[in-house]
Amino acid sequence: MKKKIAVLGAGSWGTALATVLDENGHEVRVWGNNHEQIDEINHTHTNKHYLPDVKLSPSIVAYTDMEQALNQADAILFVVPTKAIRPVAKQVNDLLDEKQKPVIIHASKGLEQESHKRISVILEEEISKEKHSGIVVLSGPSHAEEVAKRDITTITAASLYPFAVQFVQKLFMNHYFRVYTNQDVIGVEFGAALKNIIAVGAGALVGLGYGDNAKAALITRGLAEISRLGIAFGADPITFIGLSGVGDLVVTATSVHSRNWRTGNLIGKGVPLDKVLADMGMVVEGVQTTKAAYELAQEKNIEMPITKAIYQVLYEDAQVDQVIEDLMLRDRKAEASSENMGEEE
Repeated sequence: MKKKIAVLGAGSWGTALATVLDENGHEVRVWGNNHEQIDEINHTHTNKHYLPDVKLSPSIVAYTDMEQALNQADAILFVVPTKAIRPVAKQVNDLLDEKQKPVIIHASKGLEQESHKRISVILEEEISKEKHSGIVVLSGPSHAEEVAKRDITTITAASLYPFAVQFVQKLFMNHYFRVYTNQDVIGVEFGAALKNIIAVGAGALVGLGYGDNAKAALITRGLAEISRLGIAFGADPITFIGLSGVGDLVVTATSVHSRNWRTGNLIGKGVPLDKVLADMGMVVEGVQTTKAAYELAQEKNIEMPITKAIYQVLYEDAQVDQVIEDLMLRDRKAEASSENMGEEE
């Protein structure tokens, strides 16, 4: 059942997912707006800036012309930075007609600045219902570098559209890439976005010289914050102990593959944020998501002390060691409330 798939975004994750789809026998078109990068994919079959050690299949074709990439596509996979989701979705909507009706998939992880909306909400707003067959979120513990090398990976496809989520599961499943299905789109998207914040904090701890005890504490209490905010918006608590919750959090907050972890690590070592981001050469979603999540928590009066501390470091020039001391000296509390996980602990 060969399908035509348009992958919008030629970064590391978009390229890695393109390799999975290509290996599964689908016709894969990658779209990007960097002409040199697109030429590299087509002529040398590499994408060295993002995946330097990976050789791409010659059957993966890249385009700078979105209309060509979308032509007769059965599915459209968004893997662009969160800030680009809305403008790219507008372009897609303008190019689709009501006969095509592809499944819309997104594998981006973040919250929109200002509106604080989840990515699936943005896609629903910008792509007419008459022009698609469903919207699916693809998320879970997955480093692009390892997926591209066919390392064993398990992720979640979440959607309120039964046909679409089954379709996506079949598209991606193979001997090294396993996909589970889920109906909790809210929980999956909040888990995907907010774990990047905790990863920045985890990297900072290591940069400061703290060990495994501190890292375990941060990940565990970070998961409590992620759950608290997600549940307040209607997420299923069980989602946060699944692949898109604790799974994605652990892999992102403990690995040098994570650009969010690397960003925090350099900040912990005293490198200014502006220099870190300039040298990274890639989007670090956790930085902007920290601001969106902090503002969202303030609006909803939800306590997220770790997120607040990281926000203070990133946006208020607070010292990392001082915010850690402030966190440790907060008022004494019980670890959890079994009556209502959405309330302050």
